[in-house]
Amino acid sequence: MTIFTQNQQHALLALARQVIHEAVLHRRITATPPDDDVFTQPMGVFVTLKQLGQLRGCIGFPEAHFPLHEAISKAAVSAALHDPRFPPVEAHELDSLRLEISVLSPLVATTPEEVVVGTHGLVIEQGHARGLLLPQVPVEWGWDREAFLSHTCRKAGLPLDAWQRGARLFAFTAEVFSEEERQGSAAE
Repeated sequence: MTIFTQNQQHALLALARQVIHEAVLHRRITATPPDDDVFTQPMGVFVTLKQLGQLRGCIGFPEAHFPLHEAISKAAVSAALHDPRFPPVEAHELDSLRLEISVLSPLVATTPEEVVVGTHGLVIEQGHARGLLLPQVPVEWGWDREAFLSHTCRKAGLPLDAWQRGARLFAFTAEVFSEEERQGSAAE
């Protein structure tokens, strides 16, 4: 189900790109949020950066703690500069980055049997460990449900079978849009 128009998607992608440019080039953020009431609603969101088709950063907020425009700004800067898996984005990389935004539905407790690959993203929790994978990840990697559950456990730093041993599972859906989509290419 689409909740954002093409113009709203374009505005959110432009906001994310603007804050990344400001943060990388000037070490500040002066972006103006788009003038649309929907962007003031708190929503969970992830911003993914890709370079030449490869992951270059991905950070977000699973729960709706910030207005959407603020969550996107914070996630975009964090994905560019603070994703611990990658060095900070440098100025010469800016033009080669492709942005993808995933706006998340609220998390809902679920069981392994209810997980639908390609529809659901997953959060797994056990003790202080927590891991999240977006709905597009298992599709990109060709995983079935069991592999998706196991990889979500791995992301949390848990044993691969924690989903069978008392870990709590939460599912969500996401509206995903990217610069490639906006320009008429197929989504990744």
